[in-house]
Amino acid sequence: MNQDSASTVPVEFASIGGQRIEHRWIRPAAARGAPGRPVLVFLHEGLGSAKQWRTFPDRVAEASGCVAVVYSRQGHGHSQHSSTARGVDYLEREALDHLPAVLDHFGIDQPLLIGHSDGGSIVLVHAGAGMRAVRGVIAMAPHVFVEDLSLRGITEARKAFLETDLPQRMAKYHADPAATFWAWNDIWLHPDFRRWNIERYLPAITCPLLLIQGLDDEYGTLAQIDAVAAQVTGPVEKVLLSECRHSPHKDRKEATLEAMADFVRRLAVE
Repeated sequence: MNQDSASTVPVEFASIGGQRIEHRWIRPAAARGAPGRPVLVFLHEGLGSAKQWRTFPDRVAEASGCVAVVYSRQGHGHSQHSSTARGVDYLEREALDHLPAVLDHFGIDQPLLIGHSDGGSIVLVHAGAGMRAVRGVIAMAPHVFVEDLSLRGITEARKAFLETDLPQRMAKYHADPAATFWAWNDIWLHPDFRRWNIERYLPAITCPLLLIQGLDDEYGTLAQIDAVAAQVTGPVEKVLLSECRHSPHKDRKEATLEAMADFVRRLAVE
């Protein structure tokens, strides 16, 4: 069996904020006896889940000697769906309400946040809100405002969900793939979402930041990470990957792993 297969990745469940949340801990042997190292917290993309990271977080944790936790946000994977519909501010709500509840539940202080796509936006908002100390941020293909390219990609995703086997493929990871898909797709294509923008949070980000972007990303241009790099206060490193679309940890796995592990190792010894 492929060692990266999601079927080999075990998960657990916890009640957090009255919601059943799917998650898993990664505790590499290298992390033992190193209590000063940050806990890595992985936040997935718009249609992602804990299992869809496969074993990539395990490799980052092992290479950096850090404990990590991966979780499925509300309505993703086998985490419980919210009883309320998403609003235009759903990413801010994830960053300001739900992520803090997860960190508090698990007793995580000064986390190192790693987010992909929607997850990247969430970690930027959280780091910029000043709610708690953040050791560092890694944002892969984050969005801080809406681009025409993003909306074209999401429109294509809608077509794929209606006309291809995408629902069946999503069913391998999500308890209710239709609910997961439409909650994401409908809000991104809502007319009011065109004005969504989180740049106001960027100047307050003072922790070290690693930005990773594929040069062939079908959902966003370099304008996204350029805006982040220009407005944050803390030190910024950028990694731009050729032959890479929206998921650097899949399309350029080894290069992404090396960049992340090096960044985390340097922060872990500070």
